[in-house]
Amino acid sequence: MTDRLAEFLDRKKLELGPAGDVVAHPWRCADADGIAWLALDCADSSINTLSDEVLRSLDEALRGLAQAPPRALVIRSAKPGGFAAGADIGSFDRVSGDGAADWLEQGHAVLDHLQALPCPTIAVIHGAALGAGFEIALACRHRIAIAGASFGFPEIHLGLHPGLGGTFRLAGLIDPLEAMRLMLTGKTVHTAKAAKLGIVDLVTEERHVRAAVDAVIEGEIHASAALDRELKAHAFTLHKARSLAAGRMRVEAERKAPSAHFPAPHALIDLWEEHGGDSDAMRKAEIASFARLLDSETSRNLRRVFFLRQGLRQDGRGDDGIDHVHVIGAGAMGAEIAGWAAIRGKRVTLGDLSPEALGKAMKQVEGICRDRHLDGIEMRDALDRLMPDPKGYGYARADLVIEAVPEDADLKAGVHREAAGCMKKGAILVTNTSSLSLAELARSIPEPERFAGLHFFNPVSKMLLVEVVSHSLTAPWVAERLAAFCGAIDRLPALVRDYPGFLVNRALTPYLMEAMVLMDEGIPKQHIDRAALDFGMPMGPVTLADQVGLDICLNVAESLKSVLAKPLPELSPRLREKIEAGETGRKAGRGFYDWSGGAPHPETRVSAPAELQDRLILPMLDACMECLRNGVARDADQVDGAMIFATGFAPFRGGPLHYARTRGFADIRRRLSELADRHGERFRPDPGWNE
Repeated sequence: MTDRLAEFLDRKKLELGPAGDVVAHPWRCADADGIAWLALDCADSSINTLSDEVLRSLDEALRGLAQAPPRALVIRSAKPGGFAAGADIGSFDRVSGDGAADWLEQGHAVLDHLQALPCPTIAVIHGAALGAGFEIALACRHRIAIAGASFGFPEIHLGLHPGLGGTFRLAGLIDPLEAMRLMLTGKTVHTAKAAKLGIVDLVTEERHVRAAVDAVIEGEIHASAALDRELKAHAFTLHKARSLAAGRMRVEAERKAPSAHFPAPHALIDLWEEHGGDSDAMRKAEIASFARLLDSETSRNLRRVFFLRQGLRQDGRGDDGIDHVHVIGAGAMGAEIAGWAAIRGKRVTLGDLSPEALGKAMKQVEGICRDRHLDGIEMRDALDRLMPDPKGYGYARADLVIEAVPEDADLKAGVHREAAGCMKKGAILVTNTSSLSLAELARSIPEPERFAGLHFFNPVSKMLLVEVVSHSLTAPWVAERLAAFCGAIDRLPALVRDYPGFLVNRALTPYLMEAMVLMDEGIPKQHIDRAALDFGMPMGPVTLADQVGLDICLNVAESLKSVLAKPLPELSPRLREKIEAGETGRKAGRGFYDWSGGAPHPETRVSAPAELQDRLILPMLDACMECLRNGVARDADQVDGAMIFATGFAPFRGGPLHYARTRGFADIRRRLSELADRHGERFRPDPGWNE
């Protein structure tokens, strides 16, 4: 909310309720020229969420307004950050079964009261209107968006679909196919697209909101409509038309979110196909379907993932004190780190001795800007914050120096010595290593307490997790500031200690290496990848190795093999042959797969032997247990969150250690022992399974 609206509400001090009663927070009400303004302002939070209290308070206000209708009702947020982030997800665990259906019925009744008010109802949206917040806006007759607003239904990522009328209100407002696409993907649409789709009637600036409201009241702005949308909406009132479209949707949904693992998209398609022509029937079916999904294991685990993300994000709170970042090395990774930091508002200098490398890096950053859909001004500002620096002038001004040169300990040590001699007092030096020992690298640094690791994952612009790695001499304040830096650039920090492979690569390496062993045993790569996909991994290990780079996989495996107490699989001769032939994976156009025509599509018709899943997945779980037992990570939740957000570990299973706990530690231990007896000591279960 702007200062003007805050002053207006504070000045009026008029709160409307039934029979003139005062409505308690979180809704603040004011009256001006016969227009009622309801402003949502959840206490003790920077964002609005729709809790039971919020909905009860809204209902009280609406009942009062129904008794003495104003000229119009305007609903908006009193939070600078946005309209509303959706429902209070923590409350979902408190309802189930018939209780969930009753709870949803009550929420529907509130929005029905809003929709039935006998006066113009206008939602004014700034920032994000998501989930239940979007559903409140849809229950209004008009929507005015402040430039930069966004709309979406992220419920699908929680194993759910909209539950307060969004399924039929959105499909009744815009092209039903576009409505289904929005709900099935969980994507957000911004102001221009929202206006084009017909979600909003008007896009304006904050200073023109009152004039826009007056225009709506006077009938100068009508609810958004378009002939093609009306024709499509009419066509899809026919069950046959919906059935044809639903069939295509199911094929796409099954490819991206198999029904065995993700029931929500398929339940939503069923809802629309069966009841899309009847909003009353859709309402009843929506409530029943949402209640069933709420009790599903998938939804419980995906809600767990939401809170794992919140926990990681919490570690990134606070002021990082880092304004200027100097990145050493303009290779693919250095360019990604520098570009992302600049996009997120940091001043960045990018150092490299090669002008060609710097030029290529700047083009790479432009591509990142386009991929992130930055407009012309945003791209210009990001590129203005990023300065190629072949002379290394940025050393002396940087608060944080990030070394991102190739994985060679001697090369990195030389770069660190040079950086330490040029950096300003109090600056932090970090290495972006994926597997090298920080304790060893720290030997070449005069002030090792200001040295740590920031292990970014490639591509930085898409991968949410960053491992913040401390060695024994790293000062606690350094780790805290680095975690806050991750938060400042919208990344999730996982605070881990120096250990071979740290956390993620220690767990991922046996998974990838076992896939190589299986290929050497003659099992087709498609069967190996299919086993992982059937478990729920986002891609198979052979495809992932190609994506990471076979040379990088080999380097990490070799560096870990010599320092781990537990043996890794023997390094595959086939892997070395591929690398020697220059077939290093996607970046070379060919690895185990041919990438010249784009990403290979996973074969869906192959069947994998039952043992394959355990041979791939259990070594990963065992390594996670090893890291937990050795204190590499803080707790099991941090392990689960890091593996989900760095590797995409099957999120509907709640994380590797949560999956192990659900399956039973005794069963994991027994199965690993069986595999060890059959295939070797690399499968011998970690002692942590006994504790």
